[in-house]
Amino acid sequence: MNRRRAHEEDDGYERLHRKRRRVSENQEIEDRLESLILRVGEKSSSSLESNLEGLASVLEADLSTFRVKILRILTECAIRMPEKCTIYATLVGLLNAKNYNFGGEFVDYIVKTFKENLKTGKWNAARYCLRFISDLVNCHVLAASSLLTLLETLVDCANEDSVPQVRRDWFVFAVLATLPWVGRELYEKKESQLDHLLVTIEVFLNKRSKKHWPALKVWSVDSPHLQEEYLDCLWAQIRKLRQDNWSEKHIPRPYLAFDSILCEALQHTLPAIQPPPHNDGDTYPMPRVIFRMFDYTDCPDGPVLPGAHSIERFLIEEHLHNIIEAYHLERKECAAQLLCFPYKAKIPLEYCIVEVMFAELFNLPAPRYLEICYGSIFIELCKLQPSTMPQVLAQATEILFMRIDSMNIACFDRLVNWFAYHISNFQYRWSWEEWESCAQLDPDHPKPRFIREVLGKCLRLSYHQRIKDMTPESLAAFVPLKPEPIYKYSMEGAASLPGTEAAHQLVVCVRNKCSPEEALNVLRELPNPLREGDANPAHAAYNPLKIDVFVQTLLNLGSKSISHSFAAISKFHYVFKILAESEEAQIYILRNVWELWQRHNQMLCVLVDKMLKTQIVECSAVATWLFSKEMAPYFTQGYLWEILHLTIDKMNKHVTKLSKELQEAREALARADSSSSESEDESGSKKKKDHDKPTEEAVERMEERLEMAHTDQKRLFLIVFQRFIMILSEHLVRADTDARDPHTHWYKTTLARLRQVFLLHHEQVQKYSSTLETLLFTQDLDPHILDVFHQFVALTA
Repeated sequence: MNRRRAHEEDDGYERLHRKRRRVSENQEIEDRLESLILRVGEKSSSSLESNLEGLASVLEADLSTFRVKILRILTECAIRMPEKCTIYATLVGLLNAKNYNFGGEFVDYIVKTFKENLKTGKWNAARYCLRFISDLVNCHVLAASSLLTLLETLVDCANEDSVPQVRRDWFVFAVLATLPWVGRELYEKKESQLDHLLVTIEVFLNKRSKKHWPALKVWSVDSPHLQEEYLDCLWAQIRKLRQDNWSEKHIPRPYLAFDSILCEALQHTLPAIQPPPHNDGDTYPMPRVIFRMFDYTDCPDGPVLPGAHSIERFLIEEHLHNIIEAYHLERKECAAQLLCFPYKAKIPLEYCIVEVMFAELFNLPAPRYLEICYGSIFIELCKLQPSTMPQVLAQATEILFMRIDSMNIACFDRLVNWFAYHISNFQYRWSWEEWESCAQLDPDHPKPRFIREVLGKCLRLSYHQRIKDMTPESLAAFVPLKPEPIYKYSMEGAASLPGTEAAHQLVVCVRNKCSPEEALNVLRELPNPLREGDANPAHAAYNPLKIDVFVQTLLNLGSKSISHSFAAISKFHYVFKILAESEEAQIYILRNVWELWQRHNQMLCVLVDKMLKTQIVECSAVATWLFSKEMAPYFTQGYLWEILHLTIDKMNKHVTKLSKELQEAREALARADSSSSESEDESGSKKKKDHDKPTEEAVERMEERLEMAHTDQKRLFLIVFQRFIMILSEHLVRADTDARDPHTHWYKTTLARLRQVFLLHHEQVQKYSSTLETLLFTQDLDPHILDVFHQFVALTA
């Protein structure tokens, strides 16, 4: 008995060991297959054709065991590496020629993936799926007629009623973007059907609204380069491709080498595909304007830059955008991949890279990635290609500077940030003398404003004397003032100011490490100038003299650094909260911060941000202060708008946080309710779950908090837009009364800032667009102001 049991135990161990070994071996084979599929098409000692042939044989041998894995990897690779689409299509074509059933399974799998991406709103993945499906026609996996039926179905979605234009635009864009791959094949086999499809698209494009177009243009004028709407540009490129009999010179087509094998294969037909209907919560890619800054005359002798309407320009730009998307988190690798572009011998690569990088940086309403991402990649490009890239970048900067008069204000800000960061990495070297003529222009003109803003940003990255030394004498007027506080209680004539004595007492008190209560005692006896001659003390909601003395003195004592200022605010937070009892008091606090630090823009921004975080001031108070009459002369200065945007961002993040918390609480409550009928033996874990689950009262309180936050957010936007309208309308009335031209640089800049607020915060403002239209943007407004609102509404219409 014992011997037999021992034998059985040994046998069990062997079986388990064999099973583990088998699982391990299977995993190794799966990993090897994945690696082979991923790396096909990379540089190799063998030709691409022989690699594909060998890989097709390997995959065919493993189909019986790893069929699902192979289907998944091939599909994922085609979507994640769209530049290798034709390579993977050829591989599927070879497998289909060897195994017809696998070809059918693959078609079903890619169609399922396409539908899933449409359903979940993964629009880029869906577009790459459609491209791959189209390319399967070239490899004789799919019948051309079957693909045309699908394309016609997608174009039909562009003629749906009562759906947003952005949805209809996407379906037309997806179809047009696949035609460079499959147009030739469709032209040869189904010319009349293809022509009908193109006529349908042309009809749609001709009647399509482009009200959004001016809001998304980097430059307001179309000279020297036309700023085309993305669908118009692609349509022009497709028409040019059609004139050239659908032949292009950029897409690699490895399946041509296997034509004799592939044409013998049986073809499949696509199942009926009906895109999911539109739902109210669905979001779609926003429209774009194609950025152009170079043409062939800007490039020196060498390869010619493809024309704006050649399909090669579209294919090159899309490929470069895909490289940035794939490697943007690794700046060194991204720069190396961009410079290793496969077709660099045929094009002026540096010019193409610089144009695409600036297109990403200047994308409206916002760039895809952080601005610093593009700045750091540019630096790596200059390091890797020191003989050409710095010169091309300098040429691009000069072109941008020459055209800055008509540049969108959001792009103006990004250009300032990028240029200051870039030259800070190269010892601030620049040919400043070439810009000397700007000293003669109106200070509010965009060119002198650009130089002033750049030097201001450089100051944040360096120190005052360095900026002073690097700037030529002719541009000395643009150098920022030394960033030091203006403390009015130590200025000449301060002795006659009310509150000077209390200010000196407070200095001694704070230096002796007093408590907040002791600081309040120093302020207690100060008279309230608002109550003088007023019998009713209730009319004075705050004491401006107390705020003057406390805010100026405390922040001056903490002026040594940002950390010192933060420590002072944290220690005396209690005093701030008592003084900031009303919105008028909060506005007066902000005015004092500005009076003290008006020469130090960065300090102003961080202090206002800190006061918002610590809830000393409300977002609405900051907005009201920024749009007050005394701040109007500074509207052309960038730091004011930096403060406004950080204020709006703070409010938006607060609303988003509360929304997320409420959603999580509701889900937790629903989960707890659905599992409430548990058996008695699980009562212990049930008690724990009941303890963790939020109560209905807690959820109701969260709903109330969120509702209040929405009300505050709505009020903030109403204040911002109302003040914009008031200030711009007053300017227009004054100009009309004085018979002056109203379109000054100040007016143009302020109007552009209104457009910027709409664009940068479009997702949040969109929720209140009907309220804004009813209360503020009415038909009696000036057409220029009203047009900005209509362009914004058209963005997602």
